[in-house]
Amino acid sequence: MARIELDLAHAYRPNPVQDSDYALLPLKMIFRDGGAYALLGPSGCGKTTLLNIISGLVAPSQGSVRFDGVDMTLATPQQRNIAQVFQFPVIYDTMTVAENLAFPLRNRRVPEAQIKKRVTEIAEMLDMSGQLDQRASGLAADAKQKISLGRGLVRPDVSAVLFDEPLTVIDPHLKWQLRRKLKQIHHELKLTLIYVTHDQVEALTFAEEVVVMTRGRAVQTGSADALFERPRHTFVGHFIGSPGMNFLPAHMDGSGALSVAGLALAPPAGRPLPQGRYKLGVRPEYVAQTLAHDRSALPFRAAMVQDIGTHVMLTATLDGHTVKARLPPEAEVPEKGQEVWLRVMGPHTCFYRNEELVDA
Repeated sequence: MARIELDLAHAYRPNPVQDSDYALLPLKMIFRDGGAYALLGPSGCGKTTLLNIISGLVAPSQGSVRFDGVDMTLATPQQRNIAQVFQFPVIYDTMTVAENLAFPLRNRRVPEAQIKKRVTEIAEMLDMSGQLDQRASGLAADAKQKISLGRGLVRPDVSAVLFDEPLTVIDPHLKWQLRRKLKQIHHELKLTLIYVTHDQVEALTFAEEVVVMTRGRAVQTGSADALFERPRHTFVGHFIGSPGMNFLPAHMDGSGALSVAGLALAPPAGRPLPQGRYKLGVRPEYVAQTLAHDRSALPFRAAMVQDIGTHVMLTATLDGHTVKARLPPEAEVPEKGQEVWLRVMGPHTCFYRNEELVDA
């Protein structure tokens, strides 16, 4: 295992000039020894490029990669001692499950007694102890991917194990089992794990820290709680959560009066804002119905009511702006077109300028 330090940028085209020329804009990042991380973002944001730079499959066009303080920028994957699990199973169909799991160890001439012990441990962790003698060719896709995961985990001396969307081929109802199993394996083996995904549920349930990426930038690194409660960038607010954060235009004038969507609203208590234009951000979970003319609320028009069972999702509009509110199932919700006052100002409300969070 290793502490991995990145200070780099990467462009696939020569002589990059503008941001759009870069696959990865300049970033500095540290993955601590034994940590569980997720790289989360939409397709094309740079997640796999970053993972391949860590593994050594791609050399960064600028900057350095260090393992435990040693410059490994130009080192091969073998020299970095990396294990990587890809989107689709990489196994030998003619081998048994046990032979597949043992293959990385036999390649390194590990004694047979140690191989047998390690293969037994990993198979037990993956609930494959009863399939060790089966040929891989006859197994379902999810079992084959479990073998691929096991091959990545079987070497106890690796610097890190990298996962590139490994659950893509797995049936949805089995994904939660494998996510739980990976989390359990991390706690037992204390390996450095870095997991690439576009699925926020996968990222937030697996990782201790999540790196949210968009357009080649790492816009925030933090725990699930930090990403939800205090998104540092509007993209994080939008991308994390289902549905994501609501945003409304806001303006603070020189006298300290706040207007949101053109209407007066009580300014945030104890959080003075400089004069200027902002975006007010509030999660649907923190939007609540209230009485008319509440100074922390605004008058909306109900546009849609969805009874989800565990809660009611209200969609409402104000001057062309849409807000979603997650209300308790017993809430008396308005009918479509009716006025409804929604509290949008509170301790969880965030303000953004130039898409970045304004710290109080």
